[in-house]
Amino acid sequence: MFTGQPRISVILPVLNEERVIAKTLQSLLSLMPYEIIVVDGGSSDRTRAICEQCGVKVLTSEPGRARQMNCGAKNTSGDVLLFLHADTRLPPDADRLVLEALADSPHAWGRFDVTIEGRHPLLTVVALFMNARSRLTGIATGDQAMFVARSAFNAVSGFPEIALMEDIETSRRLKGISPPRCLRARVTTSGRRWENRGVLRTILLMWRLRLAYFFGAKPEDLLRRYES
Repeated sequence: MFTGQPRISVILPVLNEERVIAKTLQSLLSLMPYEIIVVDGGSSDRTRAICEQCGVKVLTSEPGRARQMNCGAKNTSGDVLLFLHADTRLPPDADRLVLEALADSPHAWGRFDVTIEGRHPLLTVVALFMNARSRLTGIATGDQAMFVARSAFNAVSGFPEIALMEDIETSRRLKGISPPRCLRARVTTSGRRWENRGVLRTILLMWRLRLAYFFGAKPEDLLRRYES
């Protein structure tokens, strides 16, 4: 799939993430080599300053995760694009795992399994079902650190710039190129979203939103329901 030694570019869309971004970037910098691009959607806190203090490249775009990730992708040089949430950390050998997953194989993209950090015991169950559902359906979520060969990313025209479900829609499009490589190695992500809203409430909400999207609901309407 690649000529020569491929390079991985890590793209992090952020918005007001001063509480978690330093930990994520420090973890990434310890796992070099990566090209790291942070794309800020207009933070009003110290997110941008913290990123600059860590010595990584920071871009600014209009807010919206899909827009930010597309902006980052356009400004990277890597052969492989890895999209990472601000509160998600890669395993130590992620670069090797990603390159081996894509080298000389039918797979043009993939994702990791996930472990969810937090106090609530149900978070372990959430991660278990998330990983199993993704492996069964071939659909990845942003929490799972999606990675994709640049050629395949360009072939599907990047992320659709919709208000919500951009990861679901991109997975569907990429499945037209190849099935995903579902790595059993785990990224570690924060359970703050589930714990802040209530774990069971968040599980039910996300199921309802995905079902509504499947039946044709508009992403902007889903975002209003998600943020309410």
